[in-house]
Amino acid sequence: MNIEHGSRILFTGDSITDAGRKRPVGEDAKDWLGKGYVCRIASILEAWQPGHGCRIQNTGIAGNTVRELQERWQEDVLDLKPDWLSLMIGINDCARGFGRPQIEEDRVSPELYRDSLERLLATIRPSLKGLVLLTPFYIDSSFQDPLRLELNLYAKHLKDLATRYDAVLVDTQAAFDRVLKQLHSSRLSQDRVHPNECGHLLLARAWLDAVGFEWHG
Repeated sequence: MNIEHGSRILFTGDSITDAGRKRPVGEDAKDWLGKGYVCRIASILEAWQPGHGCRIQNTGIAGNTVRELQERWQEDVLDLKPDWLSLMIGINDCARGFGRPQIEEDRVSPELYRDSLERLLATIRPSLKGLVLLTPFYIDSSFQDPLRLELNLYAKHLKDLATRYDAVLVDTQAAFDRVLKQLHSSRLSQDRVHPNECGHLLLARAWLDAVGFEWHG
């Protein structure tokens, strides 16, 4: 694994990362990390590499867009001084404006998403040993779904930022798409946004693969 022994790894984002984690900061014990992909990553690391020595924390908050993330960035990210930061944000940014375009204050355009996220990354990247960016996703096998087409714009901006900020990119949409060739979306999520247990395992696998985890270890 490309993450150094004893690193502090901080996960943040929206409800997919939150997954019921403990407040104010989810730590790697019991269900304190939530019941999503973050907890599964911690469990897999513990089982496969019990001597990894990493401290895993979770400050995801359900419903967040990049706007809310900006408001809590200092307390929930910078003040925790992570060695590695893992960030997934974007589905709420896209879905709010898509579903209610008449409410302008809810809308986070792809351009505002890009610019806001870049400002956040610029404040922390110099202090990090590593950065992991996960694309937002929509669990639907239709490539022409209107929400998915809109979300692709946000994902493209995140991919560009991953290149610019030398981040490990986790293409979560591609990971889901591979499985959706054989499974209906209902086997991974009931609402096509929030993964079930299988969906969170898929996210954990994609994250660990991206950071160079050795499954045979």
